[in-house]
Amino acid sequence: MHWLAPPKMAVSLLLAALAALALVGINEAGYRQSSRALADISEAQKVRATLNLILQNMLDAETGQRGYLLTGEASYRQPYDAAVKQVDGHLATLRQLYAEQPTERTQLAELSKHVLRKIAEMDMSVRLRQDGKDDAWKFVITTDVGREEMDAIRRSALDLVAISNKTLQDSQVQVMKSLQLARIGTAIVALAAFFAFFLYLRQTHALRSIGERQQETLQRERNALEDEVRDRTASLAELATHLQDVRETERGYLARELHDELGSLLTAAKLDVARLKSRLLDAPDATQRLQHLTELLNSGIALKRRIIEDLRPSSLSNLGLVASLEILGREFAERSGIQVQMALEPVIMDESRQLTIYRMVQESLTNIGKYAEATEATIVLKNYDNHVIVEVADNGKGFEPRRVHPSTHGLAGMRHRVEAARGRLTISSTPGRGTRLSAMLPTVKVL
Repeated sequence: MHWLAPPKMAVSLLLAALAALALVGINEAGYRQSSRALADISEAQKVRATLNLILQNMLDAETGQRGYLLTGEASYRQPYDAAVKQVDGHLATLRQLYAEQPTERTQLAELSKHVLRKIAEMDMSVRLRQDGKDDAWKFVITTDVGREEMDAIRRSALDLVAISNKTLQDSQVQVMKSLQLARIGTAIVALAAFFAFFLYLRQTHALRSIGERQQETLQRERNALEDEVRDRTASLAELATHLQDVRETERGYLARELHDELGSLLTAAKLDVARLKSRLLDAPDATQRLQHLTELLNSGIALKRRIIEDLRPSSLSNLGLVASLEILGREFAERSGIQVQMALEPVIMDESRQLTIYRMVQESLTNIGKYAEATEATIVLKNYDNHVIVEVADNGKGFEPRRVHPSTHGLAGMRHRVEAARGRLTISSTPGRGTRLSAMLPTVKVL
């Protein structure tokens, strides 16, 4: 019955999508209504706060006015002046808040009229007191004009506060309705989502067993592939090690052949040239040519020696590892002009591991001469109880090890040679701060 799976899945997904869309729509409607209600609440609170400030300013102005009238001191007039200045700003704030409310604007105009009259009455008494007309300002304050205006201000302010309170109540009711709508909508959507989830679980349970069987099959195939890759990798590593050993054997054979056969031929030719030279002392031209031939033979013998040393260093079997490394470092310094410092400790190892160390140092010095642009190099050989450490470092331009391609032949061959001897090669380098190659090899052969 797997052919029923797509329709059932489509139905469950459709229900889930409809439930999600309904929930989003309900939340969006509730959010908009709540936002409008909260904006009305915030505006009503600002109105009430501004009205309270206006009343407080009028009280402060009246208090400052009476203090100044009674004492005549300018310090008592400062609260009056400050309050009068603030009243205008608060009235302007109310005009902005009531910009789209005609009923409230009419009530605000009534409030503004009484406020201006009250301020004019207080300003008149203050100016009369300032001009020294005591009878006049005393007469002004004894009238009921100021009290009547103040009562009118309070009535107008209370009317506006009552309107704000009604707005607050209406907004709170709107918020409650939005919350109730959201609760009802969420419950309905939750039921729809639960039903869709139930359908989804049924289909998922039906598909899980198929997926598990497929996963088991894939896992078996993956394990088989990993085993095959592991076997192939081991075979390739063994083949690479075998080819490396064969190459060293062939190089040793070629070195012996060059030493025995070509060396004998060049030496015999040099002796024959020496005999001919002793018999042709009276022929300057022939002597000169024989001298040139002798120099050519000497160059050939020197070239033969260099080739033999590159193929198979004779010093390694005749003088040992330390002496061979000293010769290698000294010849590299003379050839490249790079100062080489060496700290070499005697070691006891089999010939294959000594050759591994020698080739590693040789390859490292070759890389330094080609790429490092260094002025100093260091070769260190340390002997421990069961292993040795060999390090080759330089002060050259360095590189970023992570950006070196894994198939780089020099480093890859060096690493394989060290790992074939059951060792470990570590490369440390920083651009502009040189490079350090460190290899750890056991002194005892590991089976």
